[in-house]
Amino acid sequence: MIDLRRVPDLWRRCDVTVRDSPFALLLAAASFLPSFQGGGTQFGDLPARPFDALAVVVVALQCLPLAVRRRWPAVCVALVSAGFVLDQLRSYHTVASTALPIALVSAGAYLEHRRRVAAVLLSAAYPPLVVALERLGANETPEEYALFYLALVLSWGIGAWLRSTRAAEAERRRHIAEATRTAERTRIARELHDVVTHHVTAMVVQAEAARYLTAAPDRLDGALSAVTDTGRRAISDLRHLLDLLAPDHDTDVRTPSVGELHTLVDQTRQAGQPVEFSEEGEPAETAGSAEFVAYRVVQESLTNALKYAHGSRTSVRVRYGEKEILVEVGTDGSGSRSGSPGGSGRGLSGLRERVDALGGEFSAGQRTDGGFVVRARIPAGSPS
Repeated sequence: MIDLRRVPDLWRRCDVTVRDSPFALLLAAASFLPSFQGGGTQFGDLPARPFDALAVVVVALQCLPLAVRRRWPAVCVALVSAGFVLDQLRSYHTVASTALPIALVSAGAYLEHRRRVAAVLLSAAYPPLVVALERLGANETPEEYALFYLALVLSWGIGAWLRSTRAAEAERRRHIAEATRTAERTRIARELHDVVTHHVTAMVVQAEAARYLTAAPDRLDGALSAVTDTGRRAISDLRHLLDLLAPDHDTDVRTPSVGELHTLVDQTRQAGQPVEFSEEGEPAETAGSAEFVAYRVVQESLTNALKYAHGSRTSVRVRYGEKEILVEVGTDGSGSRSGSPGGSGRGLSGLRERVDALGGEFSAGQRTDGGFVVRARIPAGSPS
């Protein structure tokens, strides 16, 4: 049994010729109804002629091509125009003659190539038709001929307007799709930067420290184990991000929260960075994206501390308010490579963009004692 709710969807999937055919057939059928005979366009005001065998051909020429008005608009308008000329010269005045403006609208909307040539040819065919009708005794004034021609031009113009509107909408959708792709690439690049930089920096620092522990096997084994654990975490996070790129993935993006800051701080300590961590208050139940951004601020700041101030005393302070999360990460500048974060600057600029997107405040700069401090005020309550 056919589900009637699926009928509209099945109809939309049909070929455009199939979808245009019912109207063409309906107009053809209506042209042969006695009550509609002689009720079509009476261009030239010639007396109506009874239907004969040729009338069937005329109706078919005007109606049936409407089935291909979107697939082959040039063929449609040519056949319909030929049928219209025969209709007027033979004075059938069928309802099928109303197909001409429809064909012109379709040509204006869907004709892709040689549009000007088609318009010129159709216009050039109009004066011979007028001359032929006059010889048959038509009773029309020049103004009426001109008005009818303008009506045909208007039909083409409506189609051209529909075409331009459709093109503008397609361009708008293209821009939206491109902006969406760009935003997604930026988001993935940012996540890759945060994950890879933190883990790899920790591994490099741990590996460098291991070089000086060859005389202490127990400590060397612990250092190498820390490198291994960090590498495994990096691989796990990378696999998760790469899974998101698969077209058939059905998992949500894993977004770390401030609840995982203890793990992050422990990992940094294992890399040899002395970190003092303090929290005040409790995270709001509706913190949403603020928790994720706060985590990334701490993660990137600790990564920079490992890279540029290894061994410096580092403090991490997080305070939860009802409507915001305050984060401060600073180093005292006493490490082996103390100084301002260098590199590409992508990390800090990415943090600023994250915080700004939530309407917060972000700052990063040198301390007077030579250290470096990162501060962020992140409004809470944003949807994740």
